[in-house]
Amino acid sequence: MEGVTSPTWPQVTARRLHRHGLAAAGLPDPAAAAAAICGAHAQLASAAELSLGVRVPGATRTTVRDALWRDRTLVKTRGPRGTVHLLAAADLPLWTGALSAVPAAPPDLLTPDRLDAVVAAVADAVAGAELTVDELTDAVVARTGPWAGDRVMDAFQDRWPRWRAAESAAFRRGAVCFGPNRGRRTTYTGPRRWLPGFTPLPPAEAGPLLVTRYLHAYGPSTPAHFARWLGVPPPWAAAQFAAAGLARADVEGAEAWTAAGDPLADTPAAGTVRLLPYFDAYVIGCHPREQVFPGRAAQRALAGGQAGNYPVLLIDGVAAGVWHQRRTGARLAITVEPLTDLTARQRRALDAEADRTAGILEASSVTLTIGPVPVGPHA
Repeated sequence: MEGVTSPTWPQVTARRLHRHGLAAAGLPDPAAAAAAICGAHAQLASAAELSLGVRVPGATRTTVRDALWRDRTLVKTRGPRGTVHLLAAADLPLWTGALSAVPAAPPDLLTPDRLDAVVAAVADAVAGAELTVDELTDAVVARTGPWAGDRVMDAFQDRWPRWRAAESAAFRRGAVCFGPNRGRRTTYTGPRRWLPGFTPLPPAEAGPLLVTRYLHAYGPSTPAHFARWLGVPPPWAAAQFAAAGLARADVEGAEAWTAAGDPLADTPAAGTVRLLPYFDAYVIGCHPREQVFPGRAAQRALAGGQAGNYPVLLIDGVAAGVWHQRRTGARLAITVEPLTDLTARQRRALDAEADRTAGILEASSVTLTIGPVPVGPHA
């Protein structure tokens, strides 16, 4: 690690906004947006569509769906923290190369040999198919043995078949990704259907490269914050930082790191008003929390210190309130609870942002109410 930079927090915030496509220019398409933010959290499909849509001028939820299911420039898989994300399909070798190398103890229900056997069976089963979990269970059992189907895994007041203890490893290693839903049923399929010739990057290359990509979006930052964002052991995160060739940054007395030669934005953050959905990457990935959620925002817009459980009103790069949407048919009702008085300019920008949100979600009309949001945090 080399070099020292001394940015201010306003400079850091301005850079993050621009890198996330949340400033005026935005990003060219959903895949570029997903790459820029290192994936959009997609446990809630509508939230992922809004996360990417708000970063791409003129985009709608159909734009995002087409990128995922028609053009396959996005891929739905498990990314940071093992949660469902939309990633740029072109980045899948990077993600699987890095995540496959994260230290993880074999699950209690599978020996290392059986874990490898299940991952190989999953990869073979979905190579040319889209399978529901029941169909995939039958396919894995046929390729490994009856033991893989033993219903011994506790889950949601039920028992899942043994092979599912290897599911996380199968995603991390690039053996499987999600296919389009069959009605309300999730399907699994092969990553090579999204990215022909797909092969994970070598871990020694992928880990440090993921650090530089993370720092491009969320830096300056620290190994501890990287570990928290990615959901990995801190020693592994520190090792990737050490191998990445970084520059030290002194941000108003706080030590952090950035990619060597990575410039700060010259454009100020002033004038940016955004409505970010549940689990938006900006609020989850940006640290320190007190810079992103200052003052009252720490109590109102965080849930037990956890970011993402409330949709956030973002003003000039910091959380300045919460909001809620309610849809009735094609009509959208948005309630925004600001934590400070809005200026006339901010109110006009908020009106425009409500209209933009309705456009992304393909609503026919929108009403905007300024007042308390009674809805609690998303679990």
